[in-house]
Amino acid sequence: MALLELTDYGFYCQAGDFFIDPWHGVDRAVITHAHSDHLRSGSKSYLLTKPALEIARRRVGDDAPLQGIDYGEPVILNGVRVSLHPAGHILGSAQVRVEHRGEVWVVSGDWKRHSDPTCIPFEVLQCHTFITEATFGLPIYRWPSPKLVFEEMNEWWRENQKSGRASIMLAYALGKAQRILAGIDSTIGPIYVHGAVHHVNEAYRRAGIEMSPSEPVYAAPKATDWHQAMIIAPPSAFRSVWMRRFGASSSAFASGWMRVRGVRRRRAIDRGFILSDHTDWPGLVATIRETGAERIGVTHGYVSVVSRWLAEQGIDAVGYQTRFEGENLNEPEEADVQD
Repeated sequence: MALLELTDYGFYCQAGDFFIDPWHGVDRAVITHAHSDHLRSGSKSYLLTKPALEIARRRVGDDAPLQGIDYGEPVILNGVRVSLHPAGHILGSAQVRVEHRGEVWVVSGDWKRHSDPTCIPFEVLQCHTFITEATFGLPIYRWPSPKLVFEEMNEWWRENQKSGRASIMLAYALGKAQRILAGIDSTIGPIYVHGAVHHVNEAYRRAGIEMSPSEPVYAAPKATDWHQAMIIAPPSAFRSVWMRRFGASSSAFASGWMRVRGVRRRRAIDRGFILSDHTDWPGLVATIRETGAERIGVTHGYVSVVSRWLAEQGIDAVGYQTRFEGENLNEPEEADVQD
């Protein structure tokens, strides 16, 4: 019997009697990170990393039964050894290492290898079975240097100031927005954020993450000169009533999807910046090899493509159809654009 199996509730470890990132409420949930497609309310107990606790409470409620542990700290669940290790995705994100009777499985959740000062870097784990995402599982997806991307963002901001336009940066409220705040040059001008971004920023700052200073849009004085400012908002705020206050503006979207020509044009966005919190193709291939895994499980994204490619390389691979979404352009978790 496999150490983990996919059920109608998500990945289940029968030996340890727990689920990893379950889609419905269960007795015992082990959580990789606090994005809504991986953390759902209704479970009787949650195990996750200590850095993820505050954001998780905002997601599932202050009274939720959350247990936080340190990275690498082992917990024994019915004789199964479980530990959480850095995934490099967002603050508190983790891979779940499951060991039982000499068999080791790792569920990576969402992850990346590129530099990001807002979270602990990804840790390669040796295992027999490695379950990975495939959000950007095509050779076309190769990320540029984050340093170069932030230099491009800074130049775009300066150009907008000269043209009398507000700079509106669309980025996911949890993870991406904070990564941008940690990378852009705050000496260029004031930075304002959507209310949804502001609340997450406060959690990151309390966790000791250093970012450029910012203020929520709702606290800005009426006489604010938006044309000098960088405004960071979730993509769902684009073309909403909320945006009318800024007057003339230029919009940009920070996402791995900006690697594909036509995505920015179809979304009627002025500028795209290639910045993702998920692994690119070179990172995916290198990491699979570095784990030494005999079997690879592939979830959310280009599942069939990656599974087929791995099989062609002589690697035992299986695709799992899950409810995880990865970097979703439809952004279902941030439909509310009010602040």
